[in-house]
Amino acid sequence: MTGVINRPLQSVEPFSLFSSGDIALFQAGSHYRLYEKFGAHTLEYEGVAGTYFAVWAPDAAFVAVMGDFNNWDHYSHTLLPRWDSSGIWEGFIPGVEAGNLYKYFIRSNSGEELFKGDPYATRWEVRPKTASVVHPLDHTWHDKKWMQGRKKHNHLNSPFAVYEVHLGSWRKPDPNNEESFYSYGEIAAMLVPYVKEMGFTHVELMPVMEHPFDGSWGYQLTGYYAATSRYGTPQDFMEMVEAFHQAGIGVILDWVPSHFPHDAHGLYRFDGSHVYEYADMRKGYHPDWNSYIFNYSRNEVRSFLLSNAVYWLDKFHIDGLRVDAVASMIHLDYSRQRGAWEPNELGGNENLEAISFLKKLNETIYALFPDVQTIAEDSTNHYGVSRPTFVGGLGFGMKWMMGWMNDTLDYFKKDPIHRKWYQNDLTFSLVYAFSENYMLPLSHDEVVHGKSPLLYKMPGDDWQKCANLRLLYGYMYTHPGTKLLFMGGEFGQTSEWNYKRELDWHLLKHATHKGIQDFVKDINRLYRESTALYELQFEGDGFEWMIVNDYDNCVLAYMRKGKAAGDVMLVVLNMTPVPREQYPVGIPLGGLWEEVLNSDHPRYYGSGVINTGQLQAAKQFYNGREYTLSLRVPPLGVTILKPVTA
Repeated sequence: MTGVINRPLQSVEPFSLFSSGDIALFQAGSHYRLYEKFGAHTLEYEGVAGTYFAVWAPDAAFVAVMGDFNNWDHYSHTLLPRWDSSGIWEGFIPGVEAGNLYKYFIRSNSGEELFKGDPYATRWEVRPKTASVVHPLDHTWHDKKWMQGRKKHNHLNSPFAVYEVHLGSWRKPDPNNEESFYSYGEIAAMLVPYVKEMGFTHVELMPVMEHPFDGSWGYQLTGYYAATSRYGTPQDFMEMVEAFHQAGIGVILDWVPSHFPHDAHGLYRFDGSHVYEYADMRKGYHPDWNSYIFNYSRNEVRSFLLSNAVYWLDKFHIDGLRVDAVASMIHLDYSRQRGAWEPNELGGNENLEAISFLKKLNETIYALFPDVQTIAEDSTNHYGVSRPTFVGGLGFGMKWMMGWMNDTLDYFKKDPIHRKWYQNDLTFSLVYAFSENYMLPLSHDEVVHGKSPLLYKMPGDDWQKCANLRLLYGYMYTHPGTKLLFMGGEFGQTSEWNYKRELDWHLLKHATHKGIQDFVKDINRLYRESTALYELQFEGDGFEWMIVNDYDNCVLAYMRKGKAAGDVMLVVLNMTPVPREQYPVGIPLGGLWEEVLNSDHPRYYGSGVINTGQLQAAKQFYNGREYTLSLRVPPLGVTILKPVTA
């Protein structure tokens, strides 16, 4: 692109980064690196430094770049339409450099005039300002060790204990000022060692892509290719990812290919026509979120979304994408009344185009990045969400187990005196636990909008609330599947999550909350270090009930198993505040056993009903098993035991 200048350059020079192959892939819905073509790219042309701009506006009659470099003139820098009817407008503008602000001035064929941000911008102004920023993504990475070895961290046979975080409200420099934010670097300096100390294997960040309204929590995006400027530059965010990787922690991003807001500078009616969204509002408008739904039947839109997913994995070394609102994507009647949706060509309620897109998405991601994971947030019983596409599945690595979450929280809300009547509601999850690769989520959605924090969902006095919460976590971590816990839950946050303020860190001065935090720390360690708890976490061979029908005592017991013979753990849960002394549990193995974790230990502010020393399994047939272990079962507690190895 360099050379000797031998003529004065025009305000916009004909220039393109697109090959005919790029155009063909773009129009086929298969281009996964459009971020290398579209947007603003600084380069040299005929020896002159400047920026190449490219934007897709198929229904535009006129497109110009306006910015601080031309005093926001609407007409001085007009882009050139490509000759191939692709709808792409492009051109090289001399003198435009990194840091310049810009927008596209678009006059549609109908005469409407629009001022739009760049869909492929890598950086935006801090809201409420709405201009895009010319910003190269140069960065020298220092996470080679993680990237080379992350396959074992992100494998489905590895422990996944995920800490879900909203960066703006985990901590704040001024807790009383909602407009105060730490930078990416400042957050990383506090968050990385905390996540490491707590023993989580991954963090999941609620959307970091640019969004105009804080109250959307990042789920209403205008800048799909930009890390939000609230906390710094894209490179600052890269350094945060790098810091996690250097600490041995994976980074998962929430990703929203389902809908976008109607802000004037965003994707909605981008060139005066329905470019990115369905024109039929029965498919194109989302009544729940007052937002617009991507047109998955339009190949250029599919390429936009496909490239966006790859972009975060490629440019930011992200280890996984949690795909938001999959249920709303794949069902035409999602949250719609009768008559407000149109059946598909087969007469069903599935959005066949969205299903096709998700399959293509997962096939592409796993082909390019076999050592990452995609995770679906899906609340429906759609077949095979986490099964390969070649057997008819959607191809995700994992799926959120929303049924487990709802049933479990409903059960734990009940007074222990009534729980014996609802035991089957709690154990029902094991009927379908291995039909998908499930992640057990206790996410931000469960602690907002009047639902109360996890601690205050629990019945009883303060001691019982804390004991119940530790019991819930003990059940969660020993239930088959990977784990996700929203920030604040690890120490028993007492107020609903509010994006405007930081977590209630002052609670850790109290032994009750410190006990919850210590228990989460210890059960994370036990989960990470115990192959019996994760090697077969998606397979029926990794789980076996020992006691499932002791309704009167509300006691449950089960074995978790690893691949090796004898690699087992016994989990016993007591759902009432009545301790059970000398409680017999029939087990298939004899020998000596020892308790490795007990949620009632005084260290966690428990009452101290624990099992000490080594316990001998008696050769006594009980409950269909050849051996019997006699245990102290703690009140509102879980005890976890394993065989003593020589």
